[in-house]
Amino acid sequence: MSPSLNSTESLYNDLLELFAELPNAKYQKFIERTLASLVRIAGDEIERLDWKILTACLEDMERAFRVFYPYRHVRKITIFGSARITEDSPEYKMAAQFAHSVTQQGFMVITGAGGGIMQAGNEGAGAAQSFGLNIQLPFEQGANPFIAGDRKLINFKYFFTRKLFFLRESDALALFPGGFGTQDEAFECLTLSQTGRLGPVPLVLIDRAGGDYWHDWNAYIHKHLVGRGLVSPADPSLYTITDNLDVACEVIRSFYRVYHSSRYVNDKFVMRLKSELSEADVEQLNTDFSDILVKGRIEKSQAFPEEAADDTSELPRLVFYFNQRDLGRLYQLIATINQIGATTPAAAHPEQK
Repeated sequence: MSPSLNSTESLYNDLLELFAELPNAKYQKFIERTLASLVRIAGDEIERLDWKILTACLEDMERAFRVFYPYRHVRKITIFGSARITEDSPEYKMAAQFAHSVTQQGFMVITGAGGGIMQAGNEGAGAAQSFGLNIQLPFEQGANPFIAGDRKLINFKYFFTRKLFFLRESDALALFPGGFGTQDEAFECLTLSQTGRLGPVPLVLIDRAGGDYWHDWNAYIHKHLVGRGLVSPADPSLYTITDNLDVACEVIRSFYRVYHSSRYVNDKFVMRLKSELSEADVEQLNTDFSDILVKGRIEKSQAFPEEAADDTSELPRLVFYFNQRDLGRLYQLIATINQIGATTPAAAHPEQK
């Protein structure tokens, strides 16, 4: 055995001994995997720049994890849009009003901490109910005055770690008109939703009253993507276009009226609900959505053993073998479930998770 291998194993064993002394070993297997990865990298020949990137990524994530953790049970809405929108524009005023409205419902708001639509979001929500995810740039992008100095302002070294937390922490996405960056965010959100890497979460595209920004964008989607068979005809169900703030707020609130969250347990898709559906309702879902099943049926269930430590373990569930392809249809299924259970007393507090 080579000396370098001996030293690597020794380092790993030292880390395991250190780990044994940690006060909280709840997630031992994940901590061990993380430490093992670092030790393996330490045993390889990599560049100094590689270590700088790895270290900065971990520091970015450490800061963000610490800031978001106390608010993990409150749903959050990320607001995207142009930094060039002026404070006297209708789009700015709508973004501020939207942020104010959703925080009145109990949600919190996340923005990129800059100017324009981002500033409007922080202004409307207020610092107490909002987060700012700033990016450190050579020309020093300063945070807007409505989030500057707040402990929920996070400064990121890298765009990709910043974007990770935009999407990881979001329970809904609201996009206002913007340039290349906003278009990038819109298509990335759709791509991640379409491939099942995000959500399901509601995605709302908001414009000023009578505006055609998103309608023109939507026409392109239907003509060049849906029309050519490049996306599924159901994929536009992933988003809602509106110029009415009441509609925008209702889209988000109603998404979590009965639907709570979802995950995979082995190869089964598990959908947690705030209230249990009747046998007749589940039978109708099987009739209407059999096309998204690989096999079997949509069935009611309680939590699986793998979910025993989950905060949602007491919630009723629907489980099925989802084909992982028809995400637009999955969103239609969620909408149907929310309509079915809309009048049940348990369908309250959509802002809580």
